[in-house]
Amino acid sequence: MPAPEPHTPRLDASFFFGQGWPYLLVPFIPVAIALDLAGGSEALVFLASALGIVPTAALMGRATEELASRSGPGVGGLLNVTFGNAPELIIALFALGQGLHEVVKATLVGSIIGNILLVLGAAMLVGGWGRERQVFSRTSAGVQSSMLLAAAGAFAMPSVFQLVNGDGLPTVGPERFEFGSTIEVLSGLIAGVLIVVYVAGLFFSLRTHRDIFNPPYEQEGSWGWSARTSVLMLAIAGVAVGVMSEILVHSISAASDSLGLSEFFIGAIVVAIVGNAAEHWVAVLVAYKDKMDLSINIAIGSSAQVALFVSPVLVLAAFLLGPGPLPLVFNGLELGAMILAVLIATNVTQEGESTWFEGVQLLAVYVILAIVFAFA
Repeated sequence: MPAPEPHTPRLDASFFFGQGWPYLLVPFIPVAIALDLAGGSEALVFLASALGIVPTAALMGRATEELASRSGPGVGGLLNVTFGNAPELIIALFALGQGLHEVVKATLVGSIIGNILLVLGAAMLVGGWGRERQVFSRTSAGVQSSMLLAAAGAFAMPSVFQLVNGDGLPTVGPERFEFGSTIEVLSGLIAGVLIVVYVAGLFFSLRTHRDIFNPPYEQEGSWGWSARTSVLMLAIAGVAVGVMSEILVHSISAASDSLGLSEFFIGAIVVAIVGNAAEHWVAVLVAYKDKMDLSINIAIGSSAQVALFVSPVLVLAAFLLGPGPLPLVFNGLELGAMILAVLIATNVTQEGESTWFEGVQLLAVYVILAIVFAFA
């Protein structure tokens, strides 16, 4: 019997969605730090830091997969969105300290619509390509979508209150608006309620209904990391993503002036994508491996966490940081985009299955919103 021929790596789909190629970009991490410290060109800093995020996101994805193989998609998805949203929260806290309230709100809305339309759309397209359909837990996805719908309603009410009182919504721009103490207190109370809903949702999915939302997951980790190693890698990757994201954001202001992009577009599209780079990578990767339950938990779960936890924390933190509170009053574009994205999420997850064409439609809606935001 002839000896088997040695395996020769090929540049096929498994390479581009495997574990190897993102780590070729690791050198951009020290390059970005060096350029930032040396006061280099803002364009070069922007490019290097953006590329430096890719391998850190890939490392976070690998560690999350290892944990998910032991703890189930519910816990794995929760860990991923928590580590993935940490850099965004840190960046927003710094922005609050500088009084960039409208940029912070644009980033929050951009994160929500980005995860629903861009991340989920890309996951459905990549995962569904070559397959007739992919299936996932309709119950789990429905709970996540209903939490998003509740958050969207909560976000809309301060704006409705503002309009009923005869006052207008904020315009698209970087300036900070004064809404009065009533709106500020109302926003703080709503933030408290949303945090309670988020904690209750965790208890519901990870404790009382654990068998539905966190079923046993087949272990497929090729590296076989221990749980301790996986958590350590998650922490390292989270710190690295945070450092790269902070450098990127600091370089965006100067880069946006030279490119002619508004701070609204930068916050809603660029910063939102960068701040969620980890979830973007992992959701698409696991969808390619036909693990749609984990992909849905990451994409929609990340939006739910931003809406029900990150945003309320920022509202409450703004009472202590920066020049003043952060009222939950959004401009018309932000409100329209957020409500549209949440309704789409509810619709595409209600059947418990997806196809690549649904992914194309989600991506098309995101591109349309990005074009409108660019002209705002």
